[in-house]
Amino acid sequence: MASQEKNLAAHQKSLGLANSTPESIKAEESTVVKEPQNQEDPRAKFWRQLRENLQILAIALALAVLIRAFVAEPRYIPSESMLPTLEVGDRLVVEKISYHFRSPAIGEIVVFDPPQQLQLQGYPKDQAFIKRVMGTPGQMIQVKDGQVYRNNVPLKEDYIAEPPDYQMPAVQVPEGHLFVMGDNRNNSRDSHAWGFLPQQNVIGHACFRFWPLQRIGRV
Repeated sequence: MASQEKNLAAHQKSLGLANSTPESIKAEESTVVKEPQNQEDPRAKFWRQLRENLQILAIALALAVLIRAFVAEPRYIPSESMLPTLEVGDRLVVEKISYHFRSPAIGEIVVFDPPQQLQLQGYPKDQAFIKRVMGTPGQMIQVKDGQVYRNNVPLKEDYIAEPPDYQMPAVQVPEGHLFVMGDNRNNSRDSHAWGFLPQQNVIGHACFRFWPLQRIGRV
């Protein structure tokens, strides 16, 4: 008897499915599948987005500080001491990494903190200077008759503004120091006036001019 009732119920259910239309089946399915969606509170969404934006900003600032401190930084030329190579207002990229692995080379343009000699003359510690490396440790530098000599050999310098109009006796660059000069020889406070530059004062190597656009390129 129980078996007959079970078969009858199954038969009635199959008849009900047979008589159902596709629309009624979809309606039944939709009532089963769809669930109410939770809407995020607008104020909570605002604060979440603000928190994410602040985190991104903090990361960007940290990266900028690290890059400026250890990789590279922009600098501008405030004086005429490096004419005609660099003009007043030129913007440069100063690269800081390479000098951790090697010493500055002859002819490179370096940016440096003023040595003690200049600080005693009133220049602040954070006023950076920019000059060209003319002598490295052990080399002899001399200026006479409008010519710079390195190890008694006159230098051919087609990048200077004009020949130097002063004389300087031969000096030997000590260990750990550099002899630097401005390309505008007669309008530059450089090693001929205040002495040798400690290598530890070098900030970096001026390698690229990014402004003005018409003179963009390596320096």
